[in-house]
Amino acid sequence: MSTPLPPFPKRQEPSDEPVLMEFASPEAAPQLRADAARNRARLLEAAARLVEEHGVDKVTMEAVAAAASVGKGTVFRRFGDRTGLLMALLDHTEQRFQTAFIGGPPPLGPGASPVERLHAFGCRTLRDTSEQLDLYLAAEPDPFRRFSSAPYRVRFMHVCMLLRQAAPAADIELVAQTLMGYLDPALIHHLTRQRGMSLERLESGWRDLVDRCTGALSA
Repeated sequence: MSTPLPPFPKRQEPSDEPVLMEFASPEAAPQLRADAARNRARLLEAAARLVEEHGVDKVTMEAVAAAASVGKGTVFRRFGDRTGLLMALLDHTEQRFQTAFIGGPPPLGPGASPVERLHAFGCRTLRDTSEQLDLYLAAEPDPFRRFSSAPYRVRFMHVCMLLRQAAPAADIELVAQTLMGYLDPALIHHLTRQRGMSLERLESGWRDLVDRCTGALSA
């Protein structure tokens, strides 16, 4: 079973996250936004409990609605579909990761060489994905949304930025897609659970791939 998710913060004020448009008078909007934020946190807490107690397969829109004592329509309005709900469950983990690689300490954050940062980025991704692999697999968008989801775009742009510094003569977009493919949850599942490879072996393979790409293409 997946590693338990960290507890969700109790939201008392509206956050910067996108919220659904509410048709109400301007003076009522702040209260509605605050209510929406609290309801969203409540639904995510219920979903997290279901994951921890019963596994990802048992997380349905109906089950979350029942666990949170709300109507099913409320869950659909907040998250759109099951994929949206599961991606929202991973959102707080993703935000911490983005904060670390954008502005955290080196080698993941600024202050190390681009190759060292790429090493750290991939190894951290492999560890985080492995710890919540079932959830990452279940939250995987359909093929038409996989490469346009916000978390993927942010990670992809970060890898592109580091590649421009490490291998400016490369076809940055194609090399970045190659590196991102190594970190795909489905491949991690295949290599670790079906092929029995250790996480340490995958991390070593990631560092070797980065070195070969940046070394060969920047020479």
